[in-house]
Amino acid sequence: MKILALGAHPDDIEIFMFGTLAAYAALGAELTFAIATDGAKGGKGDPAALVKARREEATESATLLGVTPRFLGFPDGALVADAALIDTLKALIGEVQPDLAITHAPNDYHGDHRALSDGVRIAASFEVPVLHADTLGGTGFSPTHYVDISSHWDLKGQAILAHRSQGPEHYLNGARMQNAFRAGQCNGAPGALAEAFRFEPVFPFADIRDLLPPAPRIRPVTVGPKSVK
Repeated sequence: MKILALGAHPDDIEIFMFGTLAAYAALGAELTFAIATDGAKGGKGDPAALVKARREEATESATLLGVTPRFLGFPDGALVADAALIDTLKALIGEVQPDLAITHAPNDYHGDHRALSDGVRIAASFEVPVLHADTLGGTGFSPTHYVDISSHWDLKGQAILAHRSQGPEHYLNGARMQNAFRAGQCNGAPGALAEAFRFEPVFPFADIRDLLPPAPRIRPVTVGPKSVK
């Protein structure tokens, strides 16, 4: 199976979907990471130096799964779903021939995330189904699918922390809190973690369940053991 993961910025794949990608890697899937913008606005100081640092950080984190990321090089903070982006994404999809593309939700918090989501949806057409990752904080997001990442959290944490220029502890804590909440929605056991996604069926892709790693295990709902008289 071939999975194409697309993030707007150099640390987005790690924050929003890295646990699921680690699950895919454990299943033997072939992974491709594509990063749309150069990340030049993700901090203060010399933009060129920041771009270099963020590229190195993204490469380091992707190496955890044996992946060499693709850098599309669009300007940070100015991404739009125009012909240049769509043509680039179409060429990438045509080259990789993925079974599934994963990217940002169309209502995520950052304009670059929304633009990439729109661009991927248009470029994918009827070539590949598109799965949308959770939004930041889960705001305005209604999942249709969940992936159990409990056994892959350590790798996800390492990947986030590789982005040293971004003060990654903040994102690490936020991701763990959100992943714990998503596992709780599935009645996960204490300590369970899950990433959430949304799939909108588009002809001819009506059902993608067979393309996903395992969901959190279903546990029976129990009542309290004590009787009340």
